[in-house]
Amino acid sequence: MDAARASVSSTSTQSTKDDVTVLTNPFVLRHGRRYLRDLTYPLPCDLPELQRQNLQTLLSTSVFGRALGSTPTTQKPPTKVLEIACGSGYWSSLCHDYLSGKGHRNVSFTGLDIVPLAGDLRKQGIDWRFVQHDLRKVPLPFDDDEFDIVVMKDLSMVVPIGTQSQRVLDEATRILRSGGTLEIWETDHIIRSILPHPPPPPGKNPHEYACAISTGTFLISPGTPFTDVHNKYLQDSNTWVQEALDRRKLSPTPCARISLMLLQETETLCDVENRRVAIPLGELRWEREAAAEKKPSRRRGSEAAKGKKGSVGLEASTLEASTLTEEQAALRYTALLVVIQLIESLEPLLKEVSGKNQEEWQRWWGWMMTDLLEQKGASSGECLEVGVWWCRKV
Repeated sequence: MDAARASVSSTSTQSTKDDVTVLTNPFVLRHGRRYLRDLTYPLPCDLPELQRQNLQTLLSTSVFGRALGSTPTTQKPPTKVLEIACGSGYWSSLCHDYLSGKGHRNVSFTGLDIVPLAGDLRKQGIDWRFVQHDLRKVPLPFDDDEFDIVVMKDLSMVVPIGTQSQRVLDEATRILRSGGTLEIWETDHIIRSILPHPPPPPGKNPHEYACAISTGTFLISPGTPFTDVHNKYLQDSNTWVQEALDRRKLSPTPCARISLMLLQETETLCDVENRRVAIPLGELRWEREAAAEKKPSRRRGSEAAKGKKGSVGLEASTLEASTLTEEQAALRYTALLVVIQLIESLEPLLKEVSGKNQEEWQRWWGWMMTDLLEQKGASSGECLEVGVWWCRKV
């Protein structure tokens, strides 16, 4: 390894005093939660937020059916994987399990982050090392062509659009070997509503389409029909998230720009592919209506159940009318929780741009929770959109 990039300590000798402080004493308490000191990163850095990120990672890998968008080759299997901005390292542990299940057991994993939040994955039998480094400071502390797979996951809240984003992409490409795979995982922070009965994407991959059917999700293509979100509380949060992130030059809809960003790197990257999925935040009205039309007897049973008094009758009605399997319903509920928890994590920023004081915010928050969790207010196509992009280094 190049001595100039050998460790955080060696790069820190050229850093400012503030840079060293961020690495050695990175946290500060604000609004009752723990944040990174003097950084534009808008999210807290504490256990509830780590749990939200882990939940989002689990959700994404579940709807994709795997921990990698790309398919490792048996002729030249990966041996070194890097997760940039690894957080807890949860994705690396899932990727290890996925690759081990494919017979790729001699794989080492490296996680890079500005703070050491990841546990020691070696206790799980994973060949793992952690490197503490501020990814805004280039070069990254790795050799050229060092890794077979480099993954950048959920960086839209970390790296501003523009020069910094390009520098991180250039660095990820530099440390990737020729023929290696770069993957980018992202989630849009603005919620849209998918229109009823979206058609299957043209030229759909049979495996991906089968996975979408089994998980109760929808593959996204340029022709997938979306409209502005219907739920009034998600309309509010969309407006505030958009303004809060725009002020920080962060992208509220990163999934819309990643393909173009990768396709522009014609001299260094090739074979760009992607997979995007819309996860409804609950059972959709038009799904239930379509199922009832196909099964009149089921509809009559549901109507009879509605006539019963008491919670038992209501529960029977809900179960009878449901068009989702238990696993599909749990996955959609998880997506709803991820959305709610993101709003909670962004609360200080959203209060600022909305102009609400604490009392007004608490009132709005209570109404939103009642609407989304108790009244199932996200039943008109509201979706969380996730995506994975992968390509090869020339």
